Amino acid sequence: MTRLPGSVLFLCGQNVIRSPIAEQLARAFLPRSVFIASAGIRPGERDPFIDAVLAERGLSLGNRLPQQLDELEDAYFDLIVTLAPEAHHAALELTRSAAVDVEYWPMPDPTSATGTREQILDAYRDVAARLDRRIRERFDTDRALPAAST
Repeated sequence: MTRLPGSVLFLCGQNVIRSPIAEQLARAFLPRSVFIASAGIRPGERDPFIDAVLAERGLSLGNRLPQQLDELEDAYFDLIVTLAPEAHHAALELTRSAAVDVEYWPMPDPTSATGTREQILDAYRDVAARLDRRIRERFDTDRALPAAST
């Protein structure tokens, strides 16, 4: 089994879609001893499709609002997983002053999806499924993540 980091930050553009999904999946998957957070590079507003996709997996953001990387300035992370190019560049800048591992997991942006509500939700579900697979692969454990109930 791969050694787990003590803390993981999922980082994307605005902390409204990809990184909060990754955070919630990782929280459901990894032991409570691993500190998990997510943030964005720029400010953003909560995306209602995220609530629907997470609810299908029995997960929730609760009252959590998007946060920016700057708000975590006192936090230390063993691993930063970047999910968008701009987030990756920002994380690499952090490596100049901190000993942190950075991994880039490029994920599509589902906000470009068009069509019916169900077609748009399918784009969000696809991102959640991709993140689910990457988390399983990266952290090499047999513990099951919540499956979508659709």
